Amino acid sequence: MKGKYAVVTGGSRGIGRAVCLELARGGANVALCYAGNEAAAQEAAAACAALGVKALIFRCDVSDAGQVSRFMEYVLGEFGRIDILVNNAGITRDGLLMSMKETDFDAVLSANLKGTFLCMKAVSRQMLKQRYGRIVNLSSVVGLRGNAGQVNYAASKAGVIGLTKSAAKELAGRNITVNAVAPGFIETDMTAALPEKARESLLPSIPMGRMGAAEDAARAVAFLAGEGAGYITGQVLCVDGGMAM
Repeated sequence: MKGKYAVVTGGSRGIGRAVCLELARGGANVALCYAGNEAAAQEAAAACAALGVKALIFRCDVSDAGQVSRFMEYVLGEFGRIDILVNNAGITRDGLLMSMKETDFDAVLSANLKGTFLCMKAVSRQMLKQRYGRIVNLSSVVGLRGNAGQVNYAASKAGVIGLTKSAAKELAGRNITVNAVAPGFIETDMTAALPEKARESLLPSIPMGRMGAAEDAARAVAFLAGEGAGYITGQVLCVDGGMAM
């Protein structure tokens, strides 16, 4: 990926940060957006720059079309092209179906699904012009299996899979691949907030018997974003210790 230009949404922490670093290790210049934690974004960008690549940060709510447009315009102004898009930004607002607030359902669908759509739409014209692109969307094992208390999150991540496959068919003729990575239970700030009993109850559902690391997901993303995956499109790569088997 040396000399490529990548955009990573939600790149300041967790899987997104690990993706930024993995792409930077491969030689890609990275532009990451963040929702609110500027200090974390600055730190992630500095870690990428220390690997010898260019790194940019931009505050952006990916569910807002205007902000997404300004973010991509900024990146194109600085980089001149966008070769790789990783749609990682996402949120949770967990709750049981009967008690879930409509606003919580809407917020999760807007960030996780609409945000992915808006970012893909914003870069597609440039990638079509270049006749080259790698798009990797972060789905989840929850989008494949469902999970009690996460009807909104599961719906958003299942939607990302459908979005991925449809876009892959539209863009394949111009040498643009669109794939998804579906992580299982990964050690991040999001999963760290789970009660200890809940974490322990998850382990029996993982054939490998442990939670994954952010780097596990990041390496899968980097593979799909690289030259070695040029004939792979419309696929979902599970990084879940065997949960989805």
